[in-house]
Amino acid sequence: MSDDLVTLEHEGEIRILTLNRPQARNAFNDDLKLAFVDRLRQLARDTEARAVVLTGAGTSFSSGGDISNFANRQEFRNRFYWMREARLLADELLRCHLPVVAAVNGPAVGLGCSVAIMSDLVVIADDAFMCDPHVGVGLVAADGGAVLWPMMMSHLKAKEHLLLGDRIPAADCVALGLANRVVPSAEVLPTAMALAQRLCELPWQAVQETKRAVNLHLQEAVLRVMPMATTAESESFNTEAVQSFMDRFLGDSTS
Repeated sequence: MSDDLVTLEHEGEIRILTLNRPQARNAFNDDLKLAFVDRLRQLARDTEARAVVLTGAGTSFSSGGDISNFANRQEFRNRFYWMREARLLADELLRCHLPVVAAVNGPAVGLGCSVAIMSDLVVIADDAFMCDPHVGVGLVAADGGAVLWPMMMSHLKAKEHLLLGDRIPAADCVALGLANRVVPSAEVLPTAMALAQRLCELPWQAVQETKRAVNLHLQEAVLRVMPMATTAESESFNTEAVQSFMDRFLGDSTS
């Protein structure tokens, strides 16, 4: 089952990871989070790989955290465990020695957006968007947005987009620093593959250690900010705002 949730393909020295829950717009339920971490650990042992392309099955990159997870977050023990896993996902992705090119083929929302921007190059479809809707449902934006967005754009812009949760069109993602380039939807994967191939053709030690040096800035931000942010998000699950959102969600799903 784990292998199906995040598929792994080989194309020469390139490894293609695909988030594979298209029926749920590749939302990160608990199983997908664990499968994604497992794949990153598998890549860490792949001595033949030189670059990774990360994309989503279907028409979305990832719609973020699966709302169906909210129910088990009401119990502190479960919430504590999964907040730790959220930190682990960020740690494993930023620690990955291989350059990762995100092929954002559709919306990248919440955790999906965080996964995209923790990659090393981001190609986004011209009809896609990014956003972080945590605050709107009563949650602290702990799994990447509040940690990394202020490093990629001005603090004012980061706060505007995190607090209001508006969709950021593809061209604006590039202008703000959340993506490298925008291309027509049909060209997203080919463009990402071409970039990955260019990376494969460069001296591998120089590529990997340059990435590692740059990612130390991001890892430092994770170390400094994420413990507070995840603790605050954990507390969010006790608020009336999240309970109200859950009531509406459960009401919609049973009607």
